[in-house]
Amino acid sequence: MAQLIESNRAGAEVFTGHNVCKQKTVDILAQNHLPRALLSVGDIEELGYNRSSGFLWIKSKKDSTHSFKKIGKTVSYAKEVTAFVHDKKMTNLSGVKVKELMIWIPLSGMAIEDPEGKKLSFSTAVGAGKTFAVDAFDE
Repeated sequence: MAQLIESNRAGAEVFTGHNVCKQKTVDILAQNHLPRALLSVGDIEELGYNRSSGFLWIKSKKDSTHSFKKIGKTVSYAKEVTAFVHDKKMTNLSGVKVKELMIWIPLSGMAIEDPEGKKLSFSTAVGAGKTFAVDAFDE
């Protein structure tokens, strides 16, 4: 996986500064028909995006958390988040965890699979997952 990630960094557009990176994150998610607040990472220093492969990385100053109030879930973002972003889905996601009861569970992907585009399904490396309304992530 590390080699795959490094090969996809080549040729990527790279942006720096929190405000620019935050806006680029929103733009990339919107272009791929994903909720705009899905990656609510704090203190972003760098964002890279390889349009041809869909590879995205976000580097921040420190780990951060975000609470999605509509679904009552807290998400943790590592200092580096990576994923392959495509139309209505994100695969090979790393650096993102959701708190379930008292434990943090790493997410591996997410996708909008229902025909109406109103449900977002999350998956973990062990195959477990949950589905929520898309509008819960448009904060």
